[in-house]
Amino acid sequence: MPDFRRSAAPVVAGPETDALPRWDMTVLYPGLDSPEFAASFATLLDRIAALGRLFDDERIAGGASAPLTDEVAVRFERVLGELNATVDDYETMNAYLYSFVTTDSRNDTAQARVSELQRSAVALTKAFVRWDAWIGTLDIDSLIDGSPAAAAHTFSLRRSQEQARHQMPPAEEALAAELRVPGGIAWAKLYDNVTSQIMVELEPEGEDRRLPMSRIRNLAYSPDRGVRERAYRAELGAWEAWATPLAAALNGIKGEANTLLPRRAWADPLDEAVFNASIDRETLAALIGAAREAFPDFRRYLRRKAAVLGQDRLAWYDLFAPVGDPGRTWEWGEAVSFLEEQFGAYSDRLRDLMTRASVECWIDAGPRPGKTDGAFCMHLRGGESRILHNFTPSYDGVNTLAHEMGHAYHNLNEAGLTPLQRQTPMTLAETASTFCETIVKEAVLASANRAEQLFIVEQSLQGAVQVAVDIVSRFDFERSVFARRQERELSVAELCSLMLEAQRGTYGDGMDDDLRHPYMWAAKGHYYIEGLSFYNFPYLFGLLFGLGLYARYSQDPDGFRARYDDLLAHTGRAGATELAARWGIDLRDIAFWRSSLDVVRADIARFEELASEG
Repeated sequence: MPDFRRSAAPVVAGPETDALPRWDMTVLYPGLDSPEFAASFATLLDRIAALGRLFDDERIAGGASAPLTDEVAVRFERVLGELNATVDDYETMNAYLYSFVTTDSRNDTAQARVSELQRSAVALTKAFVRWDAWIGTLDIDSLIDGSPAAAAHTFSLRRSQEQARHQMPPAEEALAAELRVPGGIAWAKLYDNVTSQIMVELEPEGEDRRLPMSRIRNLAYSPDRGVRERAYRAELGAWEAWATPLAAALNGIKGEANTLLPRRAWADPLDEAVFNASIDRETLAALIGAAREAFPDFRRYLRRKAAVLGQDRLAWYDLFAPVGDPGRTWEWGEAVSFLEEQFGAYSDRLRDLMTRASVECWIDAGPRPGKTDGAFCMHLRGGESRILHNFTPSYDGVNTLAHEMGHAYHNLNEAGLTPLQRQTPMTLAETASTFCETIVKEAVLASANRAEQLFIVEQSLQGAVQVAVDIVSRFDFERSVFARRQERELSVAELCSLMLEAQRGTYGDGMDDDLRHPYMWAAKGHYYIEGLSFYNFPYLFGLLFGLGLYARYSQDPDGFRARYDDLLAHTGRAGATELAARWGIDLRDIAFWRSSLDVVRADIARFEELASEG
């Protein structure tokens, strides 16, 4: 899934953004209109259909438990191999098509192919439902003992067993799979298409101009408060104009989830979310609890930042205002060279990946109309990834690139694994990205003067606030939406009210109560990912878990490296609790999360000290 962190730093409209690199997808096919693509697409659709027939022939379905026989073990290995191979082909094709619609949502040819693939993917969804149901009938312990292929997929099989306990009857699951395409998937597509095409009227210095939403949101990083405020008000106006279809999409997606979850024996949407995140409610409570404990510290930082900016209270459009001296701009080539150097200080393998990503054109860097906002990294094939960025020549642009390269490094460590072995939960998916961000931060701080240190530390705190404060506001908002949506659809006004209430509860007196962001529910694409609720707290988990691991790297760099790569290679083959325990970490103990937040508290103290010196 795409990973969204935050918008990049300020972008100025102009031809210089056109010179930034775009990713190269011709390594797969010459183009969407090529015979090679057409043949491969047709072959994939045939293979998906053949998988369904194989499931019929091998009688892959739920039912009464049966003893494990040699014949069952042979059937298992045959179906497992074909399931993995089909999903592997599907994921590569999906990434290929996604590379077109996320960089140009007006590409009708790509949109049509995506729609075709989504329809065919219904058969894959049905296959996984049948697979989970069948696995639930088997003696998994005996199967793992007698089959090397099963042993290699132990974690996935255990999760399939649990999924089998949360299935509706087969006919209902089949119907739900078919209704996903015109239901939740259609609502998600509507959101993506609408938001990527919004053009916003801005009036800088008396000159009217229309800019894509991504560039408007990037102006939140401008050093000019007047520019930030105009962009903020223009953004709110644009979201208000488009709020009705976006509210319909949100109501549709959450309504679908509320309808299906109880029928799948989930008592609460959060129960399914923590299962998907490979943690438990106790771990989540410790994580969120530690974040709430830290709110007074974050609010102190926000009040101090307001004072530095000459304000009584921080407005929403001041959250990303730069403080201190950035010291330099970072053009694209400089950013890549810097990351190669700093990644190389960690390991040759990480440096070489940065070089390869640049030379082989893995990155689509420049913002433009029709392109998805923010940034993400997606696995393409083997150890190869593709990164979408909206780069600007700033520290934040470099930091975001480092974040996404962390995801690419994670993908590299999972190269050679099957799709069922690569199913990494979001909680662990942020581990490498946080680690790479921290490498960059520490490297820049090491050579910075006081004003530059103030800038870097404050930039880091901006990110920490987004992950530890804003994420909890989004978590609280989504909890409220799920509860209210059980009764009826929510209006635009109600969604805005719930968003403001959640922000008031987290930002508190650290922000001007009259200058928050009521449309953050429209701005954040996390809420619109069909079939994946609470795509928020995993970012908090990732930040704090990553900081905890970086502390261990600082204590023993040489001993850390091999263990770290092994950790990344196993995120789809072991639960978060087990992997953390290998490092002596108890995720259910709030003390661990507090210790990671102590790193952020130290940055707050450092910010206060540096700001006082100025």
